[in-house]
Amino acid sequence: MLKGDKIISLAGYADLNAYACVTGKPIQQGGIHGRMSATGRGVFYSVNNFINDAEVCSKIDLPPGIPGKTFIVQGFGNVGLHSCRYLHRAGGKLVGVMEVDGSIINYEQGIDPKELEDYRNENGSIVGFPGAKPTEENLLTASCDILVPAAGEMQITAEVAKKIQAKVVAEGANGPTTIAAERILHDRNILVLPDMFANAGGVTVSYFEWLKNLNHVSYGRLTWKYEEDSNYFLLGSVQKSLEAKFSGGKPNTIPIVPSPEFSQRISGVSEKDIVNSGLEYTINRSSKQIMKALQDYSLGLDLRTAAYVCALKKIYDVYKEAGITFS
Repeated sequence: MLKGDKIISLAGYADLNAYACVTGKPIQQGGIHGRMSATGRGVFYSVNNFINDAEVCSKIDLPPGIPGKTFIVQGFGNVGLHSCRYLHRAGGKLVGVMEVDGSIINYEQGIDPKELEDYRNENGSIVGFPGAKPTEENLLTASCDILVPAAGEMQITAEVAKKIQAKVVAEGANGPTTIAAERILHDRNILVLPDMFANAGGVTVSYFEWLKNLNHVSYGRLTWKYEEDSNYFLLGSVQKSLEAKFSGGKPNTIPIVPSPEFSQRISGVSEKDIVNSGLEYTINRSSKQIMKALQDYSLGLDLRTAAYVCALKKIYDVYKEAGITFS
């Protein structure tokens, strides 16, 4: 029995909104498109925001941009897989993967995440993947630009932090870095994207799922047909304007062919499109807030403290506007 079913059977049998209390559900049971990849996608968005900021990159001695950057991922589960997928699509080069039963590397050609996923699904392990070679090296301390710990807690200890060669550590897992280790990483000018920010994609899309359940309608359903018609009317209007200008108003003399990008969107926005767009906007906005806090409070590269500052300020503003005073 699903947890959601259990909760509903105990307390929510008479509540129309009971299913909203559990997220990550199958689509047929009120889930939302895009939830599976959301955490890994959020890791990518967080990395993309900071690695494209020239000021941040100057502090860690790394050229801006993802293309050409090497990265290593610890854990090839849901979070690790999707982090690999989106970093790879953005031009990054996956050179190493760590799993509980073995690690693999390929510094020369890199590792294709899709090929590795197919091999893992077929064989139950990444060990033996023909596109890389096995290694006994602790890949947490191996040479790369971006390290994504996406497995367990407390993986990066003080001893490990002293040997890390990556310039960016993006915490895909919960609590993979110890307090002592993070201090060492800060002292070494290594950028740590904290878990509360970097892996928040999953809970963000869970929030979208909760809203969907409360509204009892899928995202995009009410606007899909209207947007599709509007797009075709727009193309028709452009065509008529050009024909009036250049062919004396003769119809169908100047065909309008939409670009491939527009063709993909012409039928209207899907639920997955809305979810991914909303997630990207949320991570981008949070990134700007954290960057501002770094500057306003002279926090250097301490993104975790900056993230806490942003969160506490929001709480303070709500209490202040509610009339609660602070001394």
